[in-house]
Amino acid sequence: MDKLCCFNTACFPYVGVHSSYSVGKGKNHEGQIKYGFSLVKGKADHPMEDYHVAEFVQIEEHELGLFAIYDGHLGDGVPAYLQKHLFANILKEGEFWADPRKSISKAYERTDEAILSHSSNLGRGGSTAVTAILINGRRLWVANVGDSRAVLSRGGQAIQMSTDHEPNTERRIIENKGGFVSNLPGDVARVNGQLAVSRAFGDKSLKLHLQSDPDVQDINVDLDIDILILASDGLWKVMTNQEAVDIARRVRNPQKAAKQLTAEALKRDSKDDISCVVVRFRG
Repeated sequence: MDKLCCFNTACFPYVGVHSSYSVGKGKNHEGQIKYGFSLVKGKADHPMEDYHVAEFVQIEEHELGLFAIYDGHLGDGVPAYLQKHLFANILKEGEFWADPRKSISKAYERTDEAILSHSSNLGRGGSTAVTAILINGRRLWVANVGDSRAVLSRGGQAIQMSTDHEPNTERRIIENKGGFVSNLPGDVARVNGQLAVSRAFGDKSLKLHLQSDPDVQDINVDLDIDILILASDGLWKVMTNQEAVDIARRVRNPQKAAKQLTAEALKRDSKDDISCVVVRFRG
C-alpha cells in the first residue's frame, strides 16, 4: 500500500470552515502531545484573512503532527488554498521520508506555481506561511515564507525556528531582481511600496521581485523542549518571543494558552488578525 494513499484533502475536516473567531484543541494518539489554537479577526474592515492547520494524521506506521499559520493579504483566497493543499503537496513528494528538507522546499515552490497559474484570479492576493511537521513525536521540521513565526521553548528559553522575511533584510535580493524597497516616514518597509514582506505565496503583480522559497529548520524534540508556538504577525508585532513563551508555559491547557496569547495581543492593541497555535509536548 502506498504511503500517501490515505493522505488527501479529506484529512482536513476544518477546510472551508472559517469565521472571525475560532478556537479548538486536539492531541496525538497516545495523548501525550496536545495542541490548541485561537484565531481572532483584527480591526481592519475586511474579512478574516488568517487560516490555520492543526491536526495529527496517521500514514502507515508514521504519526504526523501538522501545524500551520497562513496570513493572507488582498483577500483570503491564497491562505484558504494553502490550508487545503500545502501539506498534501509536501507529503506527495516522493522523497519526503528520505529528505524532508528538499521535499518541503520543492512543495512550497510547486504550490506557489499552482497558485500563480490558477485559472481564476487566485494569485492576485498573497499569503505568508509557517508550517511545522512533527514526525512520530520526535523530529520537528519548520518552514516559512514571510513573517508568520515559529518559536520553541527549551527549558523556558525562547528559540526562534523561523526567519522573518522583511524587505529591509532582503533589500539586495529585491533590488537585484529589479524591484525597490520603500521606507516612507511612519510606515514599514515595503517591496515596491506595496508589500511589507519580502517572501510570500501569490502576489502575481510583484512576483518578479519576490521569493517564495522557504527557510527550513529541523530539530530533535528532546525532553527539554516543552512548547511550540506558531503565530501570525498580529501577535509578534506586540509581543517578544520570550513573552509569548512565558505566557504559554504558565497555562497547562494549550487551547487556553493560545486564547490567552491572542487576548494579550488584543490587550496590547494589535490591530491585525491574530492567529496562534500552541503545541505542548508533554501534558
